[in-house]
Amino acid sequence: MRGFSQKICQTKYFSMDEQEALSLGPYLASYLSQEDLSSYSPVILCIGTDRATGDCLGPLVGEQLTDYDENFKVFGTLESPVHALNLNQTIQTIYDMYTNPYVIAIDAAVGDYSHIGYVTVSNCPIAPGKGVNKKLPAIGDISITGIVNVAGQNANLLHTTRLYTVMQLANCIASALKYSIDYLDFGAL
Repeated sequence: MRGFSQKICQTKYFSMDEQEALSLGPYLASYLSQEDLSSYSPVILCIGTDRATGDCLGPLVGEQLTDYDENFKVFGTLESPVHALNLNQTIQTIYDMYTNPYVIAIDAAVGDYSHIGYVTVSNCPIAPGKGVNKKLPAIGDISITGIVNVAGQNANLLHTTRLYTVMQLANCIASALKYSIDYLDFGAL
């Protein structure tokens, strides 16, 4: 995975604040424009499962982006989620199918109570399952997370997450990616 040559940076946007959520699209477009994506095969990898409310963020984003732009390949939808049991195989499939993939990885995250509803964009790979103590491979040239609940509350935290919060985050992330695709004219790749 390439990532950016600058220091690791992470930016947070509050998805429940309409103005802040709207500013995520232009930020993400600017972030992606630092790479010459015409030399890559852009892939959006939406990680999570539809079996736990707190972990369905990725598949909900994937569902909104599946047919948005044929040049962006989307893995992880409600019908075909990418989760702990098939993540390794999906990563292998991506690298087997596409020459020079540029992976935008999306996943739910947990954090402090005051950060619930925030979207983070980072120029480093995502570590899926870290919040629930799973060891899964890191993936992504950039990563986008949505903080869905408080870390360390209990074993059922992903099953007791509010769907409203997850939907707000999914809509914010999908809208930002659509804005970026349109703004940077990825259809011309």
